[in-house]
Amino acid sequence: MHSIAIHAHSIRASLGNVPVLHGIDLALPAGRWTSIVGPNGAGKSTLLKVLAGLLPHTGEVTLLGQPLATMPGRLRAQQLAWLGQNEATGDDLTVWDVAMLGRLPHQAWLAPPSAADHVAVEQALRATQAWDWRARSLGQLSGGERQRALLARALAVQAQVLLMDEPLANLDPPHQADWLRLVRALVAQGKTVISVLHEISMALHADQMVIMAQGCVTHQGACADTATHTALEEVFDRCIAIHAVGEHWVALPKVSPSRPK
Repeated sequence: MHSIAIHAHSIRASLGNVPVLHGIDLALPAGRWTSIVGPNGAGKSTLLKVLAGLLPHTGEVTLLGQPLATMPGRLRAQQLAWLGQNEATGDDLTVWDVAMLGRLPHQAWLAPPSAADHVAVEQALRATQAWDWRARSLGQLSGGERQRALLARALAVQAQVLLMDEPLANLDPPHQADWLRLVRALVAQGKTVISVLHEISMALHADQMVIMAQGCVTHQGACADTATHTALEEVFDRCIAIHAVGEHWVALPKVSPSRPK
């Protein structure tokens, strides 16, 4: 039985006065990887930002048993790391400096980085295979390299809970596989990973899946469960089918039979 890392109760949120989330209740297990999937416009990224405390909302979010709204900012930043989409970061910063930003919650005001900070940043850069170009500026990087540098920043926090919104954006297949191994290693260490993914077959590697549509959760369950596969096929209008490939599950497009001429 796993404890709960994040609990959301009656969450409602709007973007530009347009309601996006409609009374969501979720309990996300600690020490597990949960993937959030659904069609475009389902509210996945909005939900993740609410869970990170980045968007106004009604209802309550608790992080590791504490109400997120009343948790001191520094403690929250130590316990929860965030990797968002299209994050604005100074292009003149080096990859090392970007990763070191993840250590700010652990540093005293204006204090220089400690030996522990340097160790954490090196570990994060090596884990994302960004170590060799740590002295390059962010503006010199490709989209995939930039994404790996930002992932290193999130890892450097050494938080108990990591929230990632489209972490595979701009990553080629080998680096997507590296990301998958990295997430599995984090979970093996007892960390909690919650990711929004468009890549359904990658999302099926997670322990649990949350399926969303039109601002609501339509299903939550183990990725290996047939009920999850059925809910997944239904939310995508049965345009995909879930198949077993070895020990894993993949989502393949459904090809309609051709009509007779």
